[in-house]
Amino acid sequence: MHAHDLTPFSHAHAFEAAGTAARERAMARVTWLTLAAMAIELAAGWWSGSLALLADGWHMGTHALALGGAALAYRLARRASARGGVGFGGWKIEVLAAYTSGLALALVSVSLVVDAVQRLLQPQPVAYLEAMGVAVFGLAVNLLSAWWLAGAGGHAHADDHGHAHRHTQPHGHAHGDAHAHAHGHAHPHADAHDRSAPHRPSPHGHDHNFSAAYMHVLADALTSLLAIAALAGGLWFGWGWLDAAAALLGAALIARWSWGVLRVSAASLVDAAGHPGLAQRVRDAIESDGDAKLADLHVWQVGGAAWAAEMCIVADRPLAPDDYRGRLAALPGLAHVTIEVNRCRGDAPMP
Repeated sequence: MHAHDLTPFSHAHAFEAAGTAARERAMARVTWLTLAAMAIELAAGWWSGSLALLADGWHMGTHALALGGAALAYRLARRASARGGVGFGGWKIEVLAAYTSGLALALVSVSLVVDAVQRLLQPQPVAYLEAMGVAVFGLAVNLLSAWWLAGAGGHAHADDHGHAHRHTQPHGHAHGDAHAHAHGHAHPHADAHDRSAPHRPSPHGHDHNFSAAYMHVLADALTSLLAIAALAGGLWFGWGWLDAAAALLGAALIARWSWGVLRVSAASLVDAAGHPGLAQRVRDAIESDGDAKLADLHVWQVGGAAWAAEMCIVADRPLAPDDYRGRLAALPGLAHVTIEVNRCRGDAPMP
């Protein structure tokens, strides 16, 4: 008996997408900016007795809470990945934060509808100039926040495509036929710009946490912009109903964004998010010799730009797991591959 050297086959299960640190820093800056704006509006509202300023200040506070939670999710996910004990790293903490943000956006939409209906049923006098000043200030804060976040997202995209080649390591656990032990460790070298590969969204496109926080900022900017238009109509033309109409329009758009965030993040939470075409490309690569057939295949997302694949291969002349793994080397994004190889029993009835 000898001690097995497991070092070449051991690996971490943390699949952090490129640019995550930049997005986390941008999210933190936006959170502090939103908190500062909240403090200014609350102080000004208390000093002037303006309910509009106080209301918008607390509204800023809800967005600061959502943005701060998104920034915290990055840190918690990184710590969970470093500690281990989590199946495929802490990425789903970020997805859970995105799902929570989607719920918060839905509540904002419902709140706008309730306020708009109440305003239509019971019209109230509006201090147009004061309210417009609040809306303009809120819009400026949100435009700056959106600029910061967009810059962080663009940086992630540049990180992904700025190099001509990328090294991926689809590690796997090989289950051989009968009692045979197959050990393999692959370091495939894939061209990140392979024209034959299907379109692969940039890493921040899969960063549900970042996308949800960005939707919060855009939703706030949208409500400020619509409010400015409605207040201008009320001030110059006396169209008081525009305030409620703008709120209903904003609620509809925010509800649509909320549904998008919830749908995508929920799919990732239950491992139902599939990469377009990746599963079929895995099947085509494995079965390319005309002998191997996939009896079972699962492909799911484990990181912002990382995917895992688990498969059961049946063949008349089975090869070593590393041979099949080598066929997947050209597929981008596969970060974790588990392969089980079985010899065909040969007693299946003819079709």
